[in-house]
Amino acid sequence: GKNLFFSTKIDEAIRACEIIFVSVNTPTKTYGLGAGRAADLKNWELAARNIAKVANGPKIIVEKSTLPVRTAHSMRKVLMANEKKIPFEVLSNPEFLAEGTAMDDLAAPDRVLIGGLTTKEGQAAVQKLVWVYQHWVPKAQIITTNLWSSELSKLVANAFLAQRISSINSISELCEATGADVQEVGRAIGMDKRIGKRFLNASVGFGGSCFQKDILNLVYLCESFGLK
Repeated sequence: GKNLFFSTKIDEAIRACEIIFVSVNTPTKTYGLGAGRAADLKNWELAARNIAKVANGPKIIVEKSTLPVRTAHSMRKVLMANEKKIPFEVLSNPEFLAEGTAMDDLAAPDRVLIGGLTTKEGQAAVQKLVWVYQHWVPKAQIITTNLWSSELSKLVANAFLAQRISSINSISELCEATGADVQEVGRAIGMDKRIGKRFLNASVGFGGSCFQKDILNLVYLCESFGLK
């Protein structure tokens, strides 16, 4: 009741707020172009349309969901098409929370990533969000980039982590064939500072849906831009 409030009155909150964080589900598409690989942005578009409809003044819209690169460009078009000609700035601020340590990751993050347009208005919006995070995150750990770098960094981070799990899962088969213990191998290589000890536990798949979803999305993006 001091600085954290919960409400189901979404339209009222939109009108009252200067900065709006949009955190909606972006599952893999099950229909249409890109089905089975591309991210389904239906929920994000619906949220943007509702914000544009009820907003009563300029707003900063912050992407928290994991999204394909250049989603902000499309969402800005939706927002700016409002009949009231209200200006909006869209920022990318992906979350890097891990299962089991989410609250600790929020309170003491490795880094906070904020991406915005390189326009005067875009950079002013970036600095407003930087000011919010500076209340508990050291400025040295707040990274500011252009909009597209921020959107892509989240997907790339998950792809790199997934690679580590895929690698140790592959090595586990070799361990079984040779009599080695994959946990001992993981501990041995994890003590190398260049490699690090995290994400070196062999398991079935990745554990959770995010890595698979984001890898499929990344592959689809590369193919969409003609990269193979």
